[in-house]
Amino acid sequence: MPDDDPARSGADRILDAAISKFGVHGVKGTSLKAIAAEAGVSQALILHHFGSKDRLHRACDEHVVRLVRQGKESAMGQGPQLDPLQSLRQIEDSRPLLRYLARTLSEGGDHLAQLIDEMVDDAEAYTAAAVEAGLITPSAHPRERVVVLTLWSLGALVLHEHMNRLLGVDFLDTSAPPESLAPYMLPVVEMFSQGLLEPGAADGFADAFDTPDRPDAPDNPRKER
Repeated sequence: MPDDDPARSGADRILDAAISKFGVHGVKGTSLKAIAAEAGVSQALILHHFGSKDRLHRACDEHVVRLVRQGKESAMGQGPQLDPLQSLRQIEDSRPLLRYLARTLSEGGDHLAQLIDEMVDDAEAYTAAAVEAGLITPSAHPRERVVVLTLWSLGALVLHEHMNRLLGVDFLDTSAPPESLAPYMLPVVEMFSQGLLEPGAADGFADAFDTPDRPDAPDNPRKER
């Protein structure tokens, strides 16, 4: 349905419409005509603002990354006083963005590396802020930890259909309440707070991989921090 809010610019309405349509039908399956109808604008206005469908797609990537960053910074900024249900409601409100990301990640493309790199860089910044705020524990490998967590999260999003099949959690269902994410969130929180390996086993893994010739090893002169 066209967005009739006069306070929002044509470019904003086009981005929202494109994110919605791309998320459902994919980039190849979405025409500029369909986006224009959804946004309540002309195709000429889309070309005026973005030039082409490919450039509109890249603008959508940038817009989604920006919105994800803002949401994460807001949540992390609360520190130990973080309201988990409020954070989940932000996820609920962001489900069109999640649908877009799931579709974009599964379709691939030459722009995908830049999208993921930007998400990792943002995650590194707001995770560092969360460490300062006392919400997240410090890490001896902060960059690597962020990369792993970002890719894990994006992987779960790409496999959202199997998450729904196995746990009954639908990341993309806009009608589902935030509490419906409990079968996913509870084990995640348990692993984050209590760990997964017993101390002896964890020490063994750490010793096995903590070798002097690793580029990020503490005594390696090539280490850059």
